[in-house]
This record gives sequence, C-alpha cells and structure tokens, in this order.
Amino acid sequence: MLHKFFEPGDWFAPKSYGYGAGLPIAWQGWVLLAAFILLFTGLALLASTGAFAEAAVAIVLMTFGTIVFATIANKRTRGGWRWRWGSDD
Repeated sequence: MLHKFFEPGDWFAPKSYGYGAGLPIAWQGWVLLAAFILLFTGLALLASTGAFAEAAVAIVLMTFGTIVFATIANKRTRGGWRWRWGSDD
C-alpha cells in the first residue's frame, strides 16, 4: 500500500485566492494532513509538560514537521503554489 504514495498525481487543490494549497483532493493528501495534525497534537502535549527541554524539542520538531508538510504539499498541489486572483488560468 505504501507504493500508492509514490504514484504521480495531485493531492491538493490550489487556493482560489492567495498563495498556497487548499483542501486535499486525494486520499494521500488527507492522510498527510491527518498525520500532520496528529504530530502537532502530540508535540503540543509534550511541550505542555512544563519542562524546558521537552518544550524546546517539541518546537524544533514542530518547525521541522511544518517544513516537511509544506514542501510535500507544494510539490503535490495542482499547478503548484503561486499567487492567484480567483481566475481559472
């Protein structure tokens, strides 16, 4: 099943206005989004333990996870990320 993630195709729709991606349009995009949300939830719980070391590790991992998520979403968005003004071009 893992090989399905490497098939060509778009996972996210482009935003109509602004820069970036909209909602997922494929199950792979939904899985990626769910994994990102679960990662952030777990790291937020880790950061809320009160210890400085756990909070620092959580912030670093949140930053890294966000960069990975945004990179994948950028590469898998139909038409890529660019500024859009609402026209279908």
